[in-house]
Amino acid sequence: MSVPFDPRPLLDPVSPATARAFRKHLAASGRLPGGSGTAGVIIAIVVIVFVVLVFGGVLSAIIGGLVFAVGTQSGSGAVVSLAPVIPLVIIIALAALIPFFVRRQRAAQAAVWYRLDRFARANGMSFEPQRPQPPLPGMIFSQGSSRMASNLVRGDQPRFVEFANYRYTTGSGKNQQTHTWGYVAVHLSTPLPHIVLDALGNNGLFGSNLPVAFDRDQHLSLEGDFDRYFRLYCPRGYERDALYLFTPDIMARFVDNAAALDVEIVDDWLFFYGKRDFSTLDPATWSWLFGAVGAMIDKFAQWERWRDDRLAPPAASGVGAVPAVPAQPGRAGPATAGQGAAAGAASALPVTPPPGLLRPPPGVAAPGQRLKKSVPWMAVVVVLLIVTVGAIGPVIAFIGGLFAAMR
Repeated sequence: MSVPFDPRPLLDPVSPATARAFRKHLAASGRLPGGSGTAGVIIAIVVIVFVVLVFGGVLSAIIGGLVFAVGTQSGSGAVVSLAPVIPLVIIIALAALIPFFVRRQRAAQAAVWYRLDRFARANGMSFEPQRPQPPLPGMIFSQGSSRMASNLVRGDQPRFVEFANYRYTTGSGKNQQTHTWGYVAVHLSTPLPHIVLDALGNNGLFGSNLPVAFDRDQHLSLEGDFDRYFRLYCPRGYERDALYLFTPDIMARFVDNAAALDVEIVDDWLFFYGKRDFSTLDPATWSWLFGAVGAMIDKFAQWERWRDDRLAPPAASGVGAVPAVPAQPGRAGPATAGQGAAAGAASALPVTPPPGLLRPPPGVAAPGQRLKKSVPWMAVVVVLLIVTVGAIGPVIAFIGGLFAAMR
């Protein structure tokens, strides 16, 4: 049973005492992973100590210098003797503020969790603060290290759906980079071929913003204006299956409701991706995401009737997908061939099988389970240009220096 969308808990005021009590409740109920928030607190402490040592030291040195100058000019030995002590007093005073800032940061995070938890409950869902290494098959979940999903809001009616933020890091040292994503994960009732919709509206200067590049020969052009908004990739040999899944009405819904989102269908999951946080305190973001999922959810039943006849017994296999309902006019070829072969196989059995027994089971044959990846050539070219310019620069400077010396 659906409930009306209620964003009010996202904006309701939360007292520090309520936030601290909710954090303790999360820890006591096991919903707060061990060490949760420790990394953020450590970072806050390091930053505060750095600020204290650098800016506090500079400030205390300036004040100490002024006190020393005043004491010298006035001839007051007592004032001059205080000058070395003042920097130490200032640094100790600033360091004493560290626990205050740490508690403030923890309370602010707990207030966000409290609002999201109340928002989830008001909308018939549940909340989880963090989940390391989320066991999901989407492309972003196998990248880098330090993988962490946060602010997870999930529901299971009419089907499981999860909204969350996601972080992972790549590189190391000075080249380490943290990647920020938001995702929506919708669980389907049957596995489907691996299909990616790369939204053109959120791509960057050098092309797709997705963390994975796919072979271009897997690109399938669809009718209408769809190609103006998405670039669709499907495994070779599954083009007709993709056309069965992406009917004109489904394409229209993606264009109208999810044109700014990248989409991935893999195994029995559908993912919406964005390079921003999805699980926030912004009611407009939640309204947009709920609308995108709601616009598609009644079409998933149509997708779940799809079957991969490559998994059928040899005598019953046809060409392309075998829908569970009579094929539409103009699309009867694959279904008719599969049904005719199935009838022939049934007549050879000593008993009459139940209806639908000879249909392929739910699943996807190996060639359709994963798209083939490719090298992101644009990124390689950019790196090579940077390396080349960096290598040639000193040579040009050296030659220029020689010419200048010869003059």
